[in-house]
Amino acid sequence: MTAGGAESLWDFHSDSAPEHGCGPAAVRVRFDVEPPRAERVIDVHCHILPGLDDGAVDLDDAVAMAAQAAEDGVRRICATPHIRHDHDVVVAEIAERVAALNRELARAALRVRVETGGEVAETALDRLDRRELAQVALGGGRWVLVEPAPGPLADGLEAAVAQLDRRGFGTIVAHPERHADEQLLFRLERLVERGALVQVTAALLAEPGSGPVMLDLARRGLVHLLGSDAHSSRAGRPARLSAGVAALQAGGLHPGEIDLIVRGLPHAVLSGQRFAPPLAGRRDHSLV
Repeated sequence: MTAGGAESLWDFHSDSAPEHGCGPAAVRVRFDVEPPRAERVIDVHCHILPGLDDGAVDLDDAVAMAAQAAEDGVRRICATPHIRHDHDVVVAEIAERVAALNRELARAALRVRVETGGEVAETALDRLDRRELAQVALGGGRWVLVEPAPGPLADGLEAAVAQLDRRGFGTIVAHPERHADEQLLFRLERLVERGALVQVTAALLAEPGSGPVMLDLARRGLVHLLGSDAHSSRAGRPARLSAGVAALQAGGLHPGEIDLIVRGLPHAVLSGQRFAPPLAGRRDHSLV
């Protein structure tokens, strides 16, 4: 929230499911479960669990990250510890770690709730059974946040999307802006056509280097979710999304579309719904 009770970046909404210009026709997006109006924005990518991976150092750090998020208007945070070979994360322990952190946040009277999840390396998917996939799916639902292999996006990520689909899960591609090359647009279009959602890092939307590329993707309907990808309250990116929302607003996205990205789609993901990427198909090729 902004200081002094001024209007927040989050104070917009669409009274019904928003319509988006997708070429000559508009697409109306509907979900089986509508997000309640009290539902504020959701951070789908945050390393908030203390002492687990390269995220929050300790409990105080984790609580401070939650306080940052709450001040920014975020009400739900997906805990997404790294699930990969260089981090010794026990998947079966994530739920209890999340519950313990939520108890601490309640004692601190913070209006934010942490949800279960994980950031699963593309190369680690094969070693997770279906029960473990359910434990790292965001909110215990049916969408798994997947960290692409280092380097440009490649065929292996498309294979991962297909593998997860066969196993009953959808794929959320984490921070593709870190994998930018001349084929990024082509690769993301193929992934979205195959049913994947795309999550970008909110703070990087406001950066002069990465921001224009990410805004171009958003205008083409290739950005569906925002995450802070915060790792600590003491350094690096904060556990906030408002800079990214401001960049989307300044970039000309319709308020209803922004509402979909920060509330509607994350809520549907955490509700366990599988759906086709609702903004897919819009190709504004006048954009550079």
